[in-house]
Amino acid sequence: MTGLTRYILRQCIGVMIFVTAALCAAVWLAQSLRLIDLIVNRGLSAELFLYLALLILPRFIEIVLPIGVFIAVLFVFNRLSSESELVVMRAAGVGPAGLARPVLVLAGMGFVILLVLSAYLLPASNREFKDAQFEIRNRFVSSLLQEGAFTTISDKATIYIASRDNRGEVVGVLIDDERDKNRPVTILAQRGAFTSAGGGSRLVMVNGDRQEYNRTTGKLSILSFDRYTLDLDTMRDAPVVRFREPQERYLGELLFPPPGLDPAMRYSFIVEANQRLAMTFSVFGFAMIPLACLLPGEINRRGQLRRVLLAITLAFIYQSVGIGVQDLASRYGVAIPLMYLIDLLPVGLGFGILLRGGIRLGRQRPVLAAAAP
Repeated sequence: MTGLTRYILRQCIGVMIFVTAALCAAVWLAQSLRLIDLIVNRGLSAELFLYLALLILPRFIEIVLPIGVFIAVLFVFNRLSSESELVVMRAAGVGPAGLARPVLVLAGMGFVILLVLSAYLLPASNREFKDAQFEIRNRFVSSLLQEGAFTTISDKATIYIASRDNRGEVVGVLIDDERDKNRPVTILAQRGAFTSAGGGSRLVMVNGDRQEYNRTTGKLSILSFDRYTLDLDTMRDAPVVRFREPQERYLGELLFPPPGLDPAMRYSFIVEANQRLAMTFSVFGFAMIPLACLLPGEINRRGQLRRVLLAITLAFIYQSVGIGVQDLASRYGVAIPLMYLIDLLPVGLGFGILLRGGIRLGRQRPVLAAAAP
């Protein structure tokens, strides 16, 4: 690796890390705010909040990293052009291939990072997040209850609360329990409070009625109570082996799905695997777009605003078309190869533009040499 390659690569890496970290922090903070309600109003611990917030971070890195590479290449080469460093490099005989070499190294580094994310980190984090979400749904029932809404905590149990007061107590409680189809139970209470004992959740209610209807005999039994404790753990669904969604599967599981899957689910596995693999190649496309826009042609020391805007516009179109093709591939299998074609298309076009620009630069070098003192 030449000194020039290291010089450009070092600047690109610095900008890429800064931009990626800044964008990830902004998106991560915006998404994490949705989880703060679980602490402020639902009683979950701060440790659990941080754990859930960290688990959603890899999915943002996968999206932001190609954009960080694009901004890094665009910023660095625009600065090199405005400070006339590109003019010196070209006059010294450095062609487009030499200038593109550090960018390709940068894109290769991004490709490896995205490949590790797609193959392991992303499905692992999604798996842990879903497991934690499943655990919260089964253990921390109070965190899921919304005022004025019916919340299903199992297939045959529903809880409704009218509101919460300043002390965290609930007002206006209705519980529909149909675990026993022949003896459905309805509980009404004026007030209640959630407590934890022995690792389980309990709902303590005051001033209410417990109504049990016997469908065999047609008899309705009503029990009025001043205080009634309901063990919410007994109302949960029985522990089962949760089916892993495609987003939670590793690449090996997606490419070689387990037997017995229905055709629709098997197809979703194939689409997910190809989307992850195609995403890793997109970093090369985002790296080549600014090069193809900034390097060819004459350099204007007063700035290249039009070329910068063109690169931004092409990157936006590139991203939009990629999202559209992914959505199309999720429904039609014939569109799956288009994902790879779209991601690699800027690479081929970019190299073609650079090579054509290199021929023009080669014609101009003797003129520059003759004009030099």
